[in-house]
Amino acid sequence: MLVQDLREKILEGDLSELLHHSKDEDYPAEVAKLLATLPAEHGINTYLHLPEKVQNEIFGFLDHDLQIGVIEELPRPKISNILNGLESDDRIAFFETLDGVQVTEYLNLLNDKNRLATYDLLGYPENSVARLINTNFTSVRKEWTIGQAVEHLRRFYTDTPAANVIFVVDNTGKLIDDLPIRRLVLNEHGKKVEDIMDGFYVKLDIQDNIEDAIQKFKEYDRVALPVTNSNNVVMGVVTIDDVIDQAEEKDTKEMQQFGGVESLDLPYVKTAFFTMIQKRAGWLIVLFFGELLTATAMQHFESEIAKAMVLGMFVPLIISSGGNCGSQAATLIIRAMALKELTPKDWWYVMRREIFSGLVLGFILGIFGFIRIALWQKLGWYNYNEDYGWIGVAFTVSISLIGVVMWGTLSGSMIPIILKRLKLDPATSSAPFVATLVDVTGLIIYFTAAALILGL
Repeated sequence: MLVQDLREKILEGDLSELLHHSKDEDYPAEVAKLLATLPAEHGINTYLHLPEKVQNEIFGFLDHDLQIGVIEELPRPKISNILNGLESDDRIAFFETLDGVQVTEYLNLLNDKNRLATYDLLGYPENSVARLINTNFTSVRKEWTIGQAVEHLRRFYTDTPAANVIFVVDNTGKLIDDLPIRRLVLNEHGKKVEDIMDGFYVKLDIQDNIEDAIQKFKEYDRVALPVTNSNNVVMGVVTIDDVIDQAEEKDTKEMQQFGGVESLDLPYVKTAFFTMIQKRAGWLIVLFFGELLTATAMQHFESEIAKAMVLGMFVPLIISSGGNCGSQAATLIIRAMALKELTPKDWWYVMRREIFSGLVLGFILGIFGFIRIALWQKLGWYNYNEDYGWIGVAFTVSISLIGVVMWGTLSGSMIPIILKRLKLDPATSSAPFVATLVDVTGLIIYFTAAALILGL
């Protein structure tokens, strides 16, 4: 059945088709996605009419607003059952969205083990892998036979992404090795676990941040990584799906900030109109006052403009070229730092590279600017200021383009590095911010060049 048809049936109160697919592997995620498309009241009401087993399965996949909506409609025993039944990483994700009073209220509904674990993990920084830990990891001992290990897994563990990798620990819980589940399946049951170990494993420290996790998953192509404390004791496991979710959220925020928008707390379609205005207005006001400096700069060179009115025709060309190059450089450097290709220590390498890049790019644009003025003059389409001659104007524009473009690439590349060195988010050096900075300085470069070349 098409999703639209299924949605219509749900809106009519018919859940039979929805429940028919309850044994499908992707059922929880698909139902949660479908409920998110319904009006809030219908989504909550549909959830409340699902069997309790289904409610427990899909709760961790619901978005925050829907989770809060259904929680407020359930009796406390049911809430306790749902929260205690969540995977630890999903439980942490739920508690992260609550305010202080709600955290206390819902922590009291957890059993002792889950309450202590949740309270402990919430104490770690928001950007640490501790917030993504799934404590339901799979471990065996090296002295066991493969048959014993398989039987142990069958009896005590459930089918989750975390079970794709088996962790070998000693009697104190310290990590010794990790084994892909296929290695157990493809070997004789009479062999010992230590016979199929290779002694190599990759792990995360509980103090590591999300960026470290993303890098290790990418570098070692793993689906799950153990998280250990300072004594190498396994605390839990982080799976690739959770890391991808975090990476997507982080990239989304950076893209929004780079576009000159304060990062949204909710998806675009769920962000209230006035909240959207608030998120966008702040940066626009800052940039507006920054652009006012452009008018101030032009006012300062008012006499030069009056003497050579033709210069005003090329102001948009000059400042847009510098702003575009600055935005290009900022984009490249921010992404390179996000991928760990560059660090603030590489500032001198970046500066040298961008100065030469700006010089070459400016020279290329300068040639095109010179040719454009020459063609218009020779073809009689415009007479460029008889007092100064078209060659003087062409050289002014060309030299200015070289200077402005070089300054734009230098500014765009250095601002993110400086922000990173100051432990600020480089993404806040948004494209509009760089463009505004280059607009003002570009005018100064342009009219200074004109004064020197044309003798204004």
